[in-house]
Amino acid sequence: MAPSPHGPYWKEGQKLGYQDTGSWTLFKSTPLENQKAAWLYAQFVTSKTVDVKKSHVGLTFIRDSTVRHESFTERAGKLGGLVEFYRSPDRVNWSPTGVNVPDYPKLAQLWWQNIGDVNSGAFTPQEAMDRLAGEMDDVMARMQQADEANKTYGGCGPRLNEPKDPAEWLGKDNGPHAKLENEKPKGETIAYDELIKRWTENQ
Repeated sequence: MAPSPHGPYWKEGQKLGYQDTGSWTLFKSTPLENQKAAWLYAQFVTSKTVDVKKSHVGLTFIRDSTVRHESFTERAGKLGGLVEFYRSPDRVNWSPTGVNVPDYPKLAQLWWQNIGDVNSGAFTPQEAMDRLAGEMDDVMARMQQADEANKTYGGCGPRLNEPKDPAEWLGKDNGPHAKLENEKPKGETIAYDELIKRWTENQ
């Protein structure tokens, strides 16, 4: 278990790291009896009587009570800081999954195409990111039109802002940082024992 690295654009107080905190999805198209069964199963696997065992096997916590269970206190020394981290306030610094991508298949193909073009040397990373941003805007604009016209996305499709000159938001409060002169400062590390000590003291 190690603290997530962060780049030169990160500032104190910003989110750090990532954890995939998903949820249960029950489709409206699923027959009602199947939905009821799925709901019961979801309650079963997240219940206190099951979660401790499940977390020992999969090491993916759901309940705070599980993180603090005495069986994990006994096992903590073998899990490389996982237990200490999730018992400490530092865990809130990790970003959750966030807002879901409005249409994963439509947008994912754009990501992979641009990643491939960078890897092949056809585009620089900046060129690929600029192209990707434009392509995603085009796709999401079409999604917005479909949603506004026919509720294609149940009224929850993307809503795009009008394009603006980057100077209006770049480097401003709550906006993306302006480009730094030095994007590769010397790296810094923290001693593992010091990190565990900090997490343990702040549980």
